[in-house]
Amino acid sequence: MATISEVKDEPGQPPALTSLSFAEAAQETRSKEQTITPFDVSGGFDEHGKPKAIDYDKLVDTFGSQRIGKPLLERFEKVTGHKPHRMLRRGLVFSHRDLNLILDKYEKGIPFYLYTGRGPSSDSMHVGHTIPFEFTKYLQDVFDVSLVIMLTDDEKFFHTPKLSLKDVYNFTIQNAMDIIAVGFDMKKTFIFADTAFVDGGFAAAFNNNVREMGKRTTINQIRGTFGFNDSNNIAEYNFPAMQSATAFATSFPFIFGNDAKKVAKVPCLIPCAIDQDPYFRQCRDNAPKMGFLKPAIIHAVFLPSLRGSESKMSASDADSSIFLSDTDNQIKKKIGKAFSGGQDTAELHREVGGRTAVDVPFQYLTFFLEDDEELERIRVAYEKGEMQSGEMKMACIKELQAYVRGFRERRMAVTDDVRMEFMRPRQLIFRGMPSDKEQQEAREKRIKLLEEELERLKTRDRSA
Repeated sequence: MATISEVKDEPGQPPALTSLSFAEAAQETRSKEQTITPFDVSGGFDEHGKPKAIDYDKLVDTFGSQRIGKPLLERFEKVTGHKPHRMLRRGLVFSHRDLNLILDKYEKGIPFYLYTGRGPSSDSMHVGHTIPFEFTKYLQDVFDVSLVIMLTDDEKFFHTPKLSLKDVYNFTIQNAMDIIAVGFDMKKTFIFADTAFVDGGFAAAFNNNVREMGKRTTINQIRGTFGFNDSNNIAEYNFPAMQSATAFATSFPFIFGNDAKKVAKVPCLIPCAIDQDPYFRQCRDNAPKMGFLKPAIIHAVFLPSLRGSESKMSASDADSSIFLSDTDNQIKKKIGKAFSGGQDTAELHREVGGRTAVDVPFQYLTFFLEDDEELERIRVAYEKGEMQSGEMKMACIKELQAYVRGFRERRMAVTDDVRMEFMRPRQLIFRGMPSDKEQQEAREKRIKLLEEELERLKTRDRSA
């Protein structure tokens, strides 16, 4: 039988318009490479149009980061004196840029800080959102360092036509309280929302860094990094400079002091999901031109959608996600419908076993079950067919119900007063914090800025 390439064009038809060439073109269009950006996450499709799982090895090669291997984990444990977090042990935090340099500086007693964030797009976060935050809390506890959490409400407003500023503000307040409930240390943590912080009296240094970064970033760089085109609004083009500024300690003199030359040498480590890497590649390209250190980055994989590992959980798709506000019964129903790696019949499952690599309930256990030995026992039993799909789902339901129940209890203790204190610009307490003299100078400068802001408001009121 002739193949498509062997069949000549039909008489009177231009090339590539025969029925077989249409079939060939259709086959090509069904195949699609994976897409990983801050705005779109998909594992792509094979030549048959079937969704593919996200290929993290390919991402490491494409993005030019480095795998976190056994030698780096051993060094991490030696330097910190702590067992690596389960997400490190299991390869769920899998890639990095310059984590080795952060360990070098920590060994020498040089302080650094953590920076992570969230784009508030719904009033309740899902369990996938807690992955980088839980890991960040672990790093804060292990290294005894300060943490800055950026809530990019402006970015969500710019990028989502249906959202109003009022919508994203309300989401921001609720998400901030969710994040606090993860368990961060108030004395070491500053949380800010872009729309509120940049217009206040404490953001002068931050705004200057936004301007410096914006001046060094071209339209072509943004288009090449994010895939933007003429249909994107001008605010979206400017926003990467905003997200970059948080990676420089000089943006926060009320935390790190006013000695700009000294503070510029304070390194930053950014734990984040891999889809945020484009922002920080842009940041790392321009940081040396501004006299700053390149921020180090550590990447986490995505928590798979309930439908399978081809995509991540999404706050905009309730059927793909377990929300932190879900009840025990809702969690049970959702896990019960999750994609399974079990066989079609119990008999076949006992004969050939289940497929943990694609089984969503097992994947969730790798994220949330702390006990390595128990996880391995479950994996072996499932793959041998000794554990059925229903039993796997029940194990997952039990773990996630406990996880979300614990979160709900902590969330009830987060009051508006607690949230406002986390979001108040202030001196943090951490290893290597500024001296008393530096703190006093910072306080005096803050008072002066507030007095100037008050005078500006009075002048505006008098002229109204």
